[in-house]
Amino acid sequence: MTIKTTTHLNFRGDARAALAFYQSVFGGQQALVSYRDAGAVQNPDEADQVMWGQVEAESGFRIMACDVPSRLGWNPGEIPLFVSVRGSNAEEVAPYWQKLAAGATILQPLAPANWSPLYGMLRDRFGITWVLDVEVAYAPA
Repeated sequence: MTIKTTTHLNFRGDARAALAFYQSVFGGQQALVSYRDAGAVQNPDEADQVMWGQVEAESGFRIMACDVPSRLGWNPGEIPLFVSVRGSNAEEVAPYWQKLAAGATILQPLAPANWSPLYGMLRDRFGITWVLDVEVAYAPA
């Protein structure tokens, strides 16, 4: 048996735009279900917001997102999570960085680091912090 973990991002009305952006960065297929589609509308103003959404690419990238309804508390926090994207080489990682960097705040420029041939951190235009790096094999502790 195998399991997979998928990062699930919560937004307040921006999930559709965020998923479209991430699809433009990583490619793949997008799936969306609105509150209206699911028959779960509690606030008519939020009927077309995303109850469940996902982008999944053949590369193995997958991310999920939803819009938290206004009836529920939501605070994105200062840095509530990082989404980590690791590649096997710089040629794989750099194009994702270039696309994610559009409109982003660069927290650590993409460059060689002591622990990785390439490492960078940015906060994208939706407030999500991304860490991109080239994977290095480490000996088990």
